[in-house]
Amino acid sequence: MRKFKMAVCQMLVTEDKEENLAKAEKMIREAKSQGAHIAVLPEIFNCPYSRKAMVQAAETYPGETTNRLSSLAKELSMYIVGGSIAEKSHDKIYNTSFIFGPLGELLGSHRKMHLFDIDIKGKITFKESDVFEAGEKVTVVDTEFCKIGVAICFDVRFPELMRIMALKGAEVIIIPAAFNTTTGPAHWHDTIKIRAVDNQVYCIGASPARNLQSNYHAYGFSTIIDPFGKVIAATKEEETIIYGEIDLDYLEKVREELPLLKNRRKDLYTLTEL
Repeated sequence: MRKFKMAVCQMLVTEDKEENLAKAEKMIREAKSQGAHIAVLPEIFNCPYSRKAMVQAAETYPGETTNRLSSLAKELSMYIVGGSIAEKSHDKIYNTSFIFGPLGELLGSHRKMHLFDIDIKGKITFKESDVFEAGEKVTVVDTEFCKIGVAICFDVRFPELMRIMALKGAEVIIIPAAFNTTTGPAHWHDTIKIRAVDNQVYCIGASPARNLQSNYHAYGFSTIIDPFGKVIAATKEEETIIYGEIDLDYLEKVREELPLLKNRRKDLYTLTEL
């Protein structure tokens, strides 16, 4: 199939883990009812984005959250990109996205490679490395439609990672992300657009809805952008689902007419995954 429908579930995350899982399931079921082939959840969707909450909610794979997503993917016969959760592995915790296929199988998982350690004076200070270890692998999975790259939030700020995904064959890059109300207005829209244009891919940014009762205010504004930089679906800060058609024939047309990837000067520079 050269066209398929993508759904991004911009869900409001609360302090109740079971409530969050139930909400995610409800939104995925709604996406399926609207004909979506792939549903995407936001970063850290099963608990608040706080050090304490993420440590408390951390679970091993397989576990409560991933079992639920796997069963749902199989029942609905659809792909689910499970945003991200705190994954416990031995004595370490990772910010991990689990990707499931329509048979409920695990297609791959991405551990956030670039941790959100920032200090913007007078605005926001957060050190994700107080909770998480950094992942070490680029993640591109095979689907019946195309290859899909998955990265998490701060990863999107590193163009080398996005380009490696494209060179590995990704035609869609999905980024569960919880940008905040300082960095979001400044960088979210432009960064997602440029990653789509530079790599001539569909770029999907999946944010939580903004919960003003939480200590961390996610920016929202989930979006789907096509390979020429056009916004084909977007929302603001509220809880909702957005939908967009992924047209791989159009992607091929863009790459033929504006051959950026083809015309790279590989005789002068290279980019390799170590």
